[in-house]
Amino acid sequence: MKVCLACAHRFASATWTCPSCGWAPELDGEPRFAPDLAFGDPGFVEESFELLASIEQSSFWFRSRNDLIAWALGKYFPEAESLLEVGCGTGFVLAGLQRHFPEIELVGAELFASGLAVARRRLPDTTLYQMDARRIPFEQEFDVVCAFDVLEHVHEDEEVLQQLCQAAKQGGGVLITVPQHPRLWSAVDDFSRHRRRYTRRELARKLEDAGLAVTRTTSFVTLLLPALVASRVLHRGDDDFDPETEYRMPARIDATLERVMTLERRLIERGASFRIGGSLLAVATRPE
Repeated sequence: MKVCLACAHRFASATWTCPSCGWAPELDGEPRFAPDLAFGDPGFVEESFELLASIEQSSFWFRSRNDLIAWALGKYFPEAESLLEVGCGTGFVLAGLQRHFPEIELVGAELFASGLAVARRRLPDTTLYQMDARRIPFEQEFDVVCAFDVLEHVHEDEEVLQQLCQAAKQGGGVLITVPQHPRLWSAVDDFSRHRRRYTRRELARKLEDAGLAVTRTTSFVTLLLPALVASRVLHRGDDDFDPETEYRMPARIDATLERVMTLERRLIERGASFRIGGSLLAVATRPE
């Protein structure tokens, strides 16, 4: 069901024009529900999405996270027919899910127009929206609603979780990943404009406060945590941090690290729920 962002009227329609007040989002390639925010703020670097797109496929971290997300979707929502990714960025995750689950209707939402431009190149036939995660124009529309490394960028993360819950169908749910452990804060977080790193307890509480029932949480990047800690200590206070040094590395090293992440994922698949790690995965359902 669609939600009018002007008058909050709920309606089912093939178009976005509200039958109650006549409001409709701007159209500029994709519907723009938050056009005033589409081009960022003075601290936002427009080229960051192009840089990210150039790194993702060659980085073991992004590939391994995609594999974990695909496993979690198939495991916990095997009957899903529709999925919304909020904060889809360059479309890297959606492209991976499209390969794994061609039968699922995938929809992407991103705040920044420059991110949508990259995602559109990757996903020419996928429905995309320019949207503020704090004001999602859907209610009980999708079987699964996702936000992967998004919440840490938003001051009002609890509002976002409430919106994700609203957009999910009853009996459906959400998939979330976030950076874990505040003590791991470093120049990487500063560069990425994070507002926080999460504890497991904090994320679970916020999910439950949003009306969701937590099904599974597990840390990941656990087996590589010693190397991650060393890297974070090295870059702490680094004013000229270069993100490419974090994600670009010789192919042999990258392949070795991916094998470690694959082993870790297989342990998670067999029931291991790690309590420490660089990142945290959460699965939650919207009660019927």
